[in-house]
Amino acid sequence: MEIYYLKMLLLSDTTFGRDDGVAGLIDQEVEHDANGFPYLRGRTLKGLLSEECDNLIAVLSEPPPSRWQEAAEHLFGIPGSTLETISKMHVGDACLPQDLRKAVKLQLDQEQKTERRGQETRLTEADVLASLTTIRRQTAIDPEDGASVEHSLRSSRVVLRDLCFTAPLLFEKKPTADMLALLAVSTLALQRVGSGRNRGRGHVHCILHDSIGEEITQEHFRYFEQETRG
Repeated sequence: MEIYYLKMLLLSDTTFGRDDGVAGLIDQEVEHDANGFPYLRGRTLKGLLSEECDNLIAVLSEPPPSRWQEAAEHLFGIPGSTLETISKMHVGDACLPQDLRKAVKLQLDQEQKTERRGQETRLTEADVLASLTTIRRQTAIDPEDGASVEHSLRSSRVVLRDLCFTAPLLFEKKPTADMLALLAVSTLALQRVGSGRNRGRGHVHCILHDSIGEEITQEHFRYFEQETRG
């Protein structure tokens, strides 16, 4: 088993939307776990990487794009995949640092014991979520008079900028140089994620690390440049 890591730094507030809200509070909630930690689903992240990969291959002229198309199919699979054509890469959820999540989980467990004894708790899952997010409100503006459109006020929870998320990338066998090169350039190309990414939210910077934590993005990007140089 080969493992790599995609690290995603939020450069702006971001909504990992889950298409629902909280009645009377917000219209769009962020994806978060049972302890209040926001995260980006691996399936969603894989789809975003695949989209960037497709865009890159579409503009290639030399060498034959079929070489890179084959690498892309190994990475992401193809529609209606069989066992022979299924994706070689499994993308896990992008989460906050494991040490942080473990420490907070221990504290939450202690708080639950305190609550069962009838004592007041000092930390809840809602507190964890609130500490890592905030609520943004926006309204539609009438272009004719510049006034807000009636009943158009919407609120969304956003994950605060400067947080760093990490997603594991798992391969049963060591990926080829072409696969890693394509993964590296797709990772660098991924600069917007989540809901509202066309309205200033979700600006991110992504890089690749190997299993021991060494940054390998530029190494494989240079290989891609060399192999695609006309």
